[in-house]
Amino acid sequence: MSEATTNKRTLEGVVVSNKGEKTVVVQVERKFIHPRYRKTVRSHKKYMAHDAENTCNIGDTVRIIESAPISRRKRWVMETVLTRAEQL
Repeated sequence: MSEATTNKRTLEGVVVSNKGEKTVVVQVERKFIHPRYRKTVRSHKKYMAHDAENTCNIGDTVRIIESAPISRRKRWVMETVLTRAEQL
């Protein structure tokens, strides 16, 4: 899907868990300037995303897209894998 045809939010983050069946936990990091101290602050949030084919591994960078609720905590779907993690 191109971003011009849809108004759904997309986020990019790193997979931190793939223990659930057809579910990955994606940690999305954002940076912002603190309003008072003018220091760059890093903040992160974890999102549960639906991965229908169980293709993601821990450390992969993925793009997730907003969707209708799939379960109690899943409201995102894994769209594409941007980079794969190195397997040792």
